[in-house]
Parts: sequence; structure tokens; C-alpha cells
Amino acid sequence: MSTYKDYQKQIAELQAKADQARHAEVGEAKAKIQAIMREYGLTLADIGGSSKQLSKTPRKPVEVKYKNEATGDTWTGRGRAPKWLEGKDKEQYLIR
Repeated sequence: MSTYKDYQKQIAELQAKADQARHAEVGEAKAKIQAIMREYGLTLADIGGSSKQLSKTPRKPVEVKYKNEATGDTWTGRGRAPKWLEGKDKEQYLIR
């Protein structure tokens, strides 16, 4: 009958073998990919890859749609309506 320590030792040995196998397989995959890229003259840019993160273009801020002239508070019309508009007609505050 095997003990807990025996099982832990087997797990460690199997994990080491798995790590070695993965390392070898990844190396083979990289070599195949590089060979195909050389054969067809491809670069990372050609296949949509980049060594740097692609920067997203900043979004334009949403235009203000409603304004409380008395306080200067504004609202874009998106999301939950602000407290200053509760129970009031939004059309009164619509910016035209």
C-alpha cells in the first residue's frame, strides 16, 4: 500500500515529466510556425500579431444633452437620471 509521501513523490515526478514534454512540444510548434512564416515570407504583422499592445483610440466624450441652468449641472441622457431631474419634465432641460 502506498503512502501519502509516495503519492506526492509520484506527483512531483509526473509534473516534471509533463513540464519537459510541454517544453519540447512548444519548441516544436514554434519551429513549425517559423518555418511556415519563412516559407511564405510572413511577419507577425501579416498574421495580426504584434509584439506591442495595440493602443485603442480614445473615445470622444458623450455630448451633454440636458443642463440645469440654475445650478450648471449636466447630464448626457445616458444611465440613471440625476436627482435634479427627478419628478421634472426632461424637455425643460434639453439643450437645443
